[in-house]
Amino acid sequence: MRRLIVGRKRLSVALALLLTLALAGGAFAYWTQGGSGSGTAAAGTTSAITVNQTGSITGLYPGESPVALSGDFTNMVNPGPVYVSSVTAAVHTFSSQADAGKPACTQADFAITGTATVAAQIAHGTNVGSWSGLSIQLVNGAGNQDNCKGVSVTIDYTANP
Repeated sequence: MRRLIVGRKRLSVALALLLTLALAGGAFAYWTQGGSGSGTAAAGTTSAITVNQTGSITGLYPGESPVALSGDFTNMVNPGPVYVSSVTAAVHTFSSQADAGKPACTQADFAITGTATVAAQIAHGTNVGSWSGLSIQLVNGAGNQDNCKGVSVTIDYTANP
């Protein structure tokens, strides 16, 4: 009988060991598989910034020396800095003729000269960066320029990339 008990014990131990190995093997078994996928990334874009003129120009008259123009920028539409190489300017188209007997005052009576090289990154913000190097003058025309007296002109500025 003792042999039967010892044999059963051995059988029980052997079954327990076999069961343990089976469970252990099952716990570490897995499948492998490769795969692929895709995603996207997009670059942002920039928007135009505002060129500001600092200072007010007054007292222009025919033949007087050119008066310096200067300013800064407002870059609130872009989340980061934008590069500006230069600023150009032109007198906005207009015609003023208070005295019909004399020639009209037009943008041709004014000249903008010089070069406004910036060559810089303009940070996000208001009144950032700076530009200078342009001048405005009321040219000394060949005819009567009385209709230019007291005229206030608009200057259109362009920031160039």
